[in-house]
Amino acid sequence: MCTAFFAGCGGDNKSADSTSGKKVQIEYWHVASESFGGQTVKELVKDFNEKHPDIEVVEKYNPDMYKGLTQNLQAAIASGKNPDVVQMGWSYLNYAAENLKYQDINQSFESAKDPNFLKDNFLPNVLALAQTDDGKQIGVPYSISVPVLYYNPEIFKAAGLDPANPPKTWDEVKAAAKQIKDNTGNMGFFMQEYADNWTQQAIIESNGGSMLKKENGKTLAGFDTPEAAEAYQLLADMVQEGTGLHATNEEGFQAYLSGKLGMVCTTIGKRANFEKSAKFEVMAAPFPKFEGKELKVPAGGNFLMIFSNDDAKKAAAVEFIKYLESPEALLKWSTGTGYLPPRKGVENDPNGFKKLVDTNKNVQVALSLMPNLVPWASFPGANGLQAEQLLIDARDIILSGKESAAQALHETAEKINSLM
Repeated sequence: MCTAFFAGCGGDNKSADSTSGKKVQIEYWHVASESFGGQTVKELVKDFNEKHPDIEVVEKYNPDMYKGLTQNLQAAIASGKNPDVVQMGWSYLNYAAENLKYQDINQSFESAKDPNFLKDNFLPNVLALAQTDDGKQIGVPYSISVPVLYYNPEIFKAAGLDPANPPKTWDEVKAAAKQIKDNTGNMGFFMQEYADNWTQQAIIESNGGSMLKKENGKTLAGFDTPEAAEAYQLLADMVQEGTGLHATNEEGFQAYLSGKLGMVCTTIGKRANFEKSAKFEVMAAPFPKFEGKELKVPAGGNFLMIFSNDDAKKAAAVEFIKYLESPEALLKWSTGTGYLPPRKGVENDPNGFKKLVDTNKNVQVALSLMPNLVPWASFPGANGLQAEQLLIDARDIILSGKESAAQALHETAEKINSLM
């Protein structure tokens, strides 16, 4: 299978150091926990290693999502112990480009005698997701996700809501959450609380706000606005009214899967785990909109970067990326997670992803949001990680009711702008 695929791409299926007979070991860093694609990562790595006896990929899970991975990566680079292939979150694209020493992705594929791999297999707008503001390609698009509204149809029925007509607007979400709590005693709504601001960006920008803005050529926080505060306050009000949940992801997701939570807003990347783990039919609806306003959802997920220190490892890294981006491997990844494949043509393969699309309504919901994709906001500069953390801290302040959304966002914007 892989031999045919690599040959079709003009690549050569020899491993990095086959002439010397030495096995080349490379590290693959990712954020896929056991409940978020971790088992699929292990299956893909095992399959690759069996097909490439002169390359050994060792996978390493990094907790705390892309923020945790990026912090670990900085420490590894500082000590000279670089991993080789890394899942970098879209929100850290500009930070990675400016602060991390990585391998030029185009040059890496040229050295592997497959200079047209990216151009031949990805649409320009998808490739652009892994490009910096000035158009430099720093990685290969890999996982694409959108936020969706999962709901429990059994709780909906018990609350007197119609599972065939889930909430379409945030006012309807708020009303449904109250109806669920009043009529069933279950919690109504939870929005993911990963170590990022992905879904918060979606709700802010769907209300006409923005995460970032440009002033005199400088990037600044853009969320100190009435539109952003109104969107965030809606979430906080549900928590204060007792119809919304402010908790860890583990607590929120478990409440949903155990039938004690009506709605959860999180990534389509959780689809496979939810469908496998829930004792009810998991149903998904598009990310809710604000009445009369344009829906905007940031592209979630990650792209693949190379950080190898020597030529043999770099060649092996390219070979592994080509495998991960093969139609067969992408189908396994999408099926085992919920991520949408970035490679062109995969969605129309009758023996691959198309079959999944045709049979899974939740995947269809995710695909319906693709026209609403916007880039995931990425804080630039040396203090980008700190800026991201300040906004994560603001979420806890707002949802716990310590400050209003307007006050907390204003104070956080001032702190971030002083860093920028």
